[in-house]
Amino acid sequence: MPKHQETRHLPYSAEQMFDLVADVKRYPEFLPWVTAMRVRKDDETETLADMIVGFKGLRETFTSRVEKVRPETIRVDYVDGPLKYLRNDWRFRPEEQGCAVDFAVDFQFKNRVFEMLAGQVFG
Repeated sequence: MPKHQETRHLPYSAEQMFDLVADVKRYPEFLPWVTAMRVRKDDETETLADMIVGFKGLRETFTSRVEKVRPETIRVDYVDGPLKYLRNDWRFRPEEQGCAVDFAVDFQFKNRVFEMLAGQVFG
């Protein structure tokens, strides 16, 4: 079950980073393993979306619910797909020269092959 946690200090405002992460339909532009997104519902506080991920010739689709508390936090929870569970949290903290972005993800695939491949990305 891959877990990954990190903090980055970036030269952008917390609001700018929040807006980037909250715009899930743009994920294929900057997340290399995300090949497509389909947004089912999107408003100021919640997004429901299908994400198609691909890695080393394998593709899977899963549905997630994104809860947004502007501009501090974004929480992603698993709804349906090839995972046993998924929990992804983003936190945006203003700093003098930009902001700190805290990122944490914890998930487990139902399929052992996918689990091993995910470990290569987040290991």
